[in-house]
Amino acid sequence: MGLGARLPDFPWDSLAEAKRVASAHPGGLVDLSVGTPVDDSPQLAIDALTAAGNAHGYPTVWGTTEVRAAIRSYLEGRWQSVPLTDECVLPVIGTKELVAWLPLLLGLGADDAVVFPECAYPTYEVGALVAGAQPVPLDDPESLPANTRLIWINSPANPSGRILSLEELRAFVAAARRLGAVVASDECYGEFAWDAEAISVLDPRVNDGDYANLLAVHSVSKRSNAAGYRGGFVAGDPSLVQPLVGVRKHLGMMLPAPVQAAMAALLGDQAHVDAQRQRYLDRRSALKPALEAAGFRIDHSEGSLYLWATRNEDCRTTIDWLAERGILAAPGDFYGAAASHHVRIALTATDERIDAAVSRLTTNRL
Repeated sequence: MGLGARLPDFPWDSLAEAKRVASAHPGGLVDLSVGTPVDDSPQLAIDALTAAGNAHGYPTVWGTTEVRAAIRSYLEGRWQSVPLTDECVLPVIGTKELVAWLPLLLGLGADDAVVFPECAYPTYEVGALVAGAQPVPLDDPESLPANTRLIWINSPANPSGRILSLEELRAFVAAARRLGAVVASDECYGEFAWDAEAISVLDPRVNDGDYANLLAVHSVSKRSNAAGYRGGFVAGDPSLVQPLVGVRKHLGMMLPAPVQAAMAALLGDQAHVDAQRQRYLDRRSALKPALEAAGFRIDHSEGSLYLWATRNEDCRTTIDWLAERGILAAPGDFYGAAASHHVRIALTATDERIDAAVSRLTTNRL
């Protein structure tokens, strides 16, 4: 059986009709279905990319000393990580590829379970299927299968915006250590925590100063409006990171040198992140009450770039209701059976498009 036969259909194709209806709205489409940044990439990234443009030699998989230093400094300074060495960090080609390939790169197979949240980004399951491992959607760390070898946690979460508490993070780490499993923490939305503190799995409050079997995954895509750069990194236990470096050398998984330079510059600057955070907060402050006025309940959504909304009906019915008003959202069934009555509404639209959505929601205008 070919790999494609093992994987689910690409879910976004099922939105074609809703997009057609929404696009026919007289005021134009308000696309709140995807988390693609719409604001400009910071000039400092463009300058660094340009300055490193004479990239005549191959980049290294492990990255330059400058990008490794920037990753360590960012994690230790911004996220209060345990102290890290260069052996603890690895740049990757956008974090989606790492999520998809990690079970295979760790050598997991048919006898191994990969656990991920019941309401989750689909690529966690896809990665398990690519490796031929057993995908297990599960939220309770006390109920992990005995054969669990990899646990994905995601806080702030996509799609729900849920932020795990310190106690919940500690419970996952403790359960993983009892089983000898790896915890991979997807922290790509960490800069956008609204109603609770986002905490890294590398924080000593979570791991008691021991990063054994722990990996944290970060990206500059959302943090820095640099999704097109495909810059991300994984950091944590060097006994996990260095074998990943070795395998990725064989596979040619190397981040282009100009992107490494841009990522180092971005990680060294917090001002542009703070400015972008305020933009998203302003959009959230406008959109959330408008949805509530239109009869939606917002669940979780303590962080990330989404509002997790429900009208207590099948998500596809809600998608059609929004499409009639020229608004496109992501149906919850993309993210697991537990999410079938919610829709994910992104904050990643221009101020003008957010204002248009607010107007249509609050006036109930078709």
